[in-house]
Amino acid sequence: MQRIGFLLKVKQEKIEEYKAHHKSVWPEMLDALTRTGWHNYSLFMRPDGLLFGYFEAEESFAASLAGMAAEEVNERWQAFMAPYFEGMGTTHADEMMVELEEVFHLD
Repeated sequence: MQRIGFLLKVKQEKIEEYKAHHKSVWPEMLDALTRTGWHNYSLFMRPDGLLFGYFEAEESFAASLAGMAAEEVNERWQAFMAPYFEGMGTTHADEMMVELEEVFHLD
């Protein structure tokens, strides 16, 4: 397993709506995440919309992203969520994720 951290920015005026959608993520999206090796996936948000994501990848960040890119439901979810993020243009959030370097871990 590889631990992955990433940052994204949710638009200030969309924060509450974004949170509401994540209280009921589509079951087929959850299945796809599990199937493509995303484990212990969590999202944390500051009041200003800065979002920190964490998950444990079976193989690697690149393999997890590639697995989701092949899932039809991911295309629909990314298109649905795109308006919630800053600086996206026509890019989906999963294409904007930049892997953060792990500098410390304590079990």
